[in-house]
Amino acid sequence: MSTVNHDVPTLAPPRVEEVGEDVFAYIQPDGGWWINNTGFLVGGRGVISVDACSTVRRTRAYLDAIATVTPQPVRTLINTHHHGDHTFGNHLFDRATIVGHEATRAGVLAWGEPKSAPYWTDVDWGDVVVEPPFLTYTDSVTVWADELRADVRHVGLPAHTTNDSIVWLPERKVLFSGDLLFNGGTPFLVQGSVAGAIRVLEEVVAPLGATTIVPGHGAVSGPGLVDDVLGYLRFVQKAARDGRAAGLTPLETARELDLGQYAGLLDSERIVGNLYRAYAELEGGPLGRPVDVGAALTDMVAFNGGRPLTCLA
Repeated sequence: MSTVNHDVPTLAPPRVEEVGEDVFAYIQPDGGWWINNTGFLVGGRGVISVDACSTVRRTRAYLDAIATVTPQPVRTLINTHHHGDHTFGNHLFDRATIVGHEATRAGVLAWGEPKSAPYWTDVDWGDVVVEPPFLTYTDSVTVWADELRADVRHVGLPAHTTNDSIVWLPERKVLFSGDLLFNGGTPFLVQGSVAGAIRVLEEVVAPLGATTIVPGHGAVSGPGLVDDVLGYLRFVQKAARDGRAAGLTPLETARELDLGQYAGLLDSERIVGNLYRAYAELEGGPLGRPVDVGAALTDMVAFNGGRPLTCLA
């Protein structure tokens, strides 16, 4: 029987890590709900940021951290997908062109303003103004920090969401993966596809040969993180097959499941939402087709002992 750790930790402060020449990751511990990573590329006339943060306070702290590295303004902001931990802070980049996939724009607008209840513990979001990307692409776009090339690519299939993009720096072998990859946290695919994520990691991400990966959540890693996440995704698929064959609901399957080597990942209640997605894929239909996200989140709260999911953003 799986259990959820309800201890509330004291979080370490965010940190800037140089992951390549003029390339920096901004890591926000502990990488749990709504606490994402960002990053930035420094050029002679401006900065390219990969994602914003979830709250006004966190996004302002990120902008202050950039200012400790360079006095140049952020001229370009790339959103890797529509989720609010990566986009709610967009409006604070007031001099930047916001770039994202066309479905990321639609997703930001559909999600709307942030809210905690009834699924998460209360968060002080600040005065968020919803600001979607206003320069969009369908497949890819290239941005430049001086002579440093950054390829922004839609991954082609539903994975974490239906609108995921990666930011690949071929000259540095550095990959900003967005939420295709979590390090130390449970991946979450209720708005995407388990099967699609496996294909994307195998066919798009792994062949790049990245030596340094900045995941959407958790510490900077090497290429071994791809196999780690693939292992979890295959674990979810098997659990769904077994649970469905036994006539169990996703919540019932999660309650009976031994998470084994994945029990220590943050936010383990996400197994319920992931099983909702995997069950839907066993029923057939297109990858990424809508499922009842509200029902999945309600069952995640039930798995969490009836308590709202802990968010420390």
